[in-house]
Amino acid sequence: MERNEQKTNDTWDLSSLSTDVQAWERDLRRLEKRIGALSGIKGTLSDGSDEFHHTLTLMQEVLMEAERLGSYCFLQYSADSTDAEVMSRAGRFEAVEAKLSEALAFFDPELLGMDETLLRKFLAEKRNRDFRVFVKKSLRYKKHVLDEKGEALLSLYSPVSGSFSDAFQDLDNADLEFGEINGEKLTHSTYAKFIRSVDEETRKQAYEKLYTGYEKHRHVIARLYYGSVKNDIFAARARGYRSCLEKALFPDKVPQAVYRNLIGTIHEAFPLLHRFYSIKARHLKKERLNHYDVYMPLADDVKVSYCYDEAVEIIREAVMPLGKEYSDTLVAGLTKERWVDRYENRGKRSGAFSAGGYVGKPYILTNYENEVLDSVFTLIHEGGHSMHSWYSVRNNPFMSYNYTIFEAEVASTFNEQLLTYHLMKSTEDPGLRKYLIGKNLDDMVATLFRQTMFAEYELMMHEDAERGIPLTVDHLRKSYRGLLEQYFGPDVAFTAQSDLEGLRIPHFYRAFYTYKYATGISASIALSEKVLSGGAKERDDYLSFLSSGGSLYPIESLKKAGVDMASPIPVRMATEKFGKLMDMYEEITG
Repeated sequence: MERNEQKTNDTWDLSSLSTDVQAWERDLRRLEKRIGALSGIKGTLSDGSDEFHHTLTLMQEVLMEAERLGSYCFLQYSADSTDAEVMSRAGRFEAVEAKLSEALAFFDPELLGMDETLLRKFLAEKRNRDFRVFVKKSLRYKKHVLDEKGEALLSLYSPVSGSFSDAFQDLDNADLEFGEINGEKLTHSTYAKFIRSVDEETRKQAYEKLYTGYEKHRHVIARLYYGSVKNDIFAARARGYRSCLEKALFPDKVPQAVYRNLIGTIHEAFPLLHRFYSIKARHLKKERLNHYDVYMPLADDVKVSYCYDEAVEIIREAVMPLGKEYSDTLVAGLTKERWVDRYENRGKRSGAFSAGGYVGKPYILTNYENEVLDSVFTLIHEGGHSMHSWYSVRNNPFMSYNYTIFEAEVASTFNEQLLTYHLMKSTEDPGLRKYLIGKNLDDMVATLFRQTMFAEYELMMHEDAERGIPLTVDHLRKSYRGLLEQYFGPDVAFTAQSDLEGLRIPHFYRAFYTYKYATGISASIALSEKVLSGGAKERDDYLSFLSSGGSLYPIESLKKAGVDMASPIPVRMATEKFGKLMDMYEEITG
């Protein structure tokens, strides 16, 4: 449908961000004036207690206003990218945001250059308590900040550093051609459909044509990825980090042992992962899987239909272990408070997301479909993010409310665990139970095992490059093939093209990111089992994690909730659950 054909109650209510477009325009002009006034506080941070407080207060107010105005135009654009006025507002906001970034460039060097005794004295004042976490986190970077000249040079280089990723995205999304399958153009989007086709020949053709496209450009893509890795090495060494991994984990204060323990613990679980592919081969009635078979769902589709309101009632029941406040707040947000933009329309962004800011509601975009059970899982997943934001905003000042991606994936996948538990408990239908178990297994392979394989590959390639080993196309492919064979095991056959998969993963241009998916699902499994088998204390511990926002580092906040991600135990618990799910699947399928 067109955007203007949507029913009002099916769309989100953005009035908590701005009453209307005219108010937004007025507030944007006012923000521009305030940005211009920021030049008057440059160089005053150390002048005295009043100047210190005034600088931080003004900065907080401007950043909060920018977040609110940016959220408004981002959400409008996400709902309808065909609206020229919406696109114009988004472009104008980006220009203002760039001016704000430039105007605040003085702050970090001034803060890090302050006398520590004076800084502690200022922070001890009651009126500055809302800034303490933010300042203390900023000070961790002190030994990695260069002098003024060095920072100026890095700033000049910054726009160039993303060129490798940009070039890959242009090649991958615009220039690569993969041909057609059954008269339909093969794209990244249609590949996801073809590779799950019940017709094996369709899967095979899609696989071969996709990788033929990458093979034609393998040398260029390898050069781009090597350039991205060398850029990571430059950035790490320029700032005094001992390795790329250390630099990547530093902002979240995650010990390198967490990353390496994840890989080691998943290696211990290879027999379970190989058993999974053996089960999938039997499900597809094949002696051995081909690589183009592994994305076929383990469970057949089930015929279910839940309208949006029915889905909300299912979600209400599923999240009841988290208490009445959580359940009532989420249900109200999904319905009468209009956090959610529910259905597809022309120009609307695909998929789903949660976008919670300090001001306004924790909004959710989804493209709900009544007859797709995954739509219910998507809604409760995004609801987990939104409730994380809801608790965080109510328990933290603006400068330290934002939680990390490391923590965010816990809150969303935790809710999916609750939904699976609720649906399994409330049905005797063997078809639905088989579907739920199969979906859970496929999701765990995609999130826990596959993302760990990506994380291991990134670490191998960065460490090779740091040792001076050139990342040629042959070296990249040989390394990736070795991991494919280790992870997939003896029941999966590969072609000569299979290792080209390592050249097509966009996440590799954002180094050391994928491990957070694996740690997130491990933590959510451990925490959901504690809450479901525990009582008020376990529930309150989890809610305190949601409430901590950015006040703690992720390892600390999760430990407060009852799971120690510095230990291999949560990952081991996740792999053990994976094994139990396979037992259940084999029992129900005979």
